[in-house]
Amino acid sequence: MSLRRLAQLVVGCVVLGLGVALLLGPELGSDGYSTLVNGVAIAAGWPFVAANLLVSATFVGLAWTRGVTPGIGTVVQILIVGLVVTLLLPWLDPETILSRSIMLVIAFPVLALGIALYLDSQLGAGPAEAAALAWDPPVPFSWSYSAVQGGGALVGWQLGAAIGPGTIAVILLLGPTVALVGRVLHLHLEQDLPPTTD
Repeated sequence: MSLRRLAQLVVGCVVLGLGVALLLGPELGSDGYSTLVNGVAIAAGWPFVAANLLVSATFVGLAWTRGVTPGIGTVVQILIVGLVVTLLLPWLDPETILSRSIMLVIAFPVLALGIALYLDSQLGAGPAEAAALAWDPPVPFSWSYSAVQGGGALVGWQLGAAIGPGTIAVILLLGPTVALVGRVLHLHLEQDLPPTTD
């Protein structure tokens, strides 16, 4: 593991945490994965952290069976993103529908950049991204990620969690945006590539 890749992992996770905070701040709907976790927590009567642990372990385990091996990035992503969101969310409190909408729009390129950077470090994917990468190939990441987010939102909603326009936007736009950022910046989003010499 090179210092450059480790630094890229950390930077990518910080950017991703900022994007998640920008997504959650307007209270216009969370991503599908978080909706699933919230739905499980509501249905089971568990604290969110316990439901998150169960869903994360399930997603990572299923992805592992398809060859997406967890790594240090899997743990670092969960910890750093959670910390950044916890620190930033109290400061993001837009009051008007215009400011909330602007914040939601800004969230997407920030989320996409964070996801692309940390995946390119090749040090392990977080739960939602691992589940999407497990089906790429044959399904391109932009579509498999949308399927993961959409499936999570649908199940979470059925279990009692709320959804909103932000949820729909994540399902339709985030996967293709991550793929676009990866192409523009010439990043490798696939896992388990041959070892690099950097």
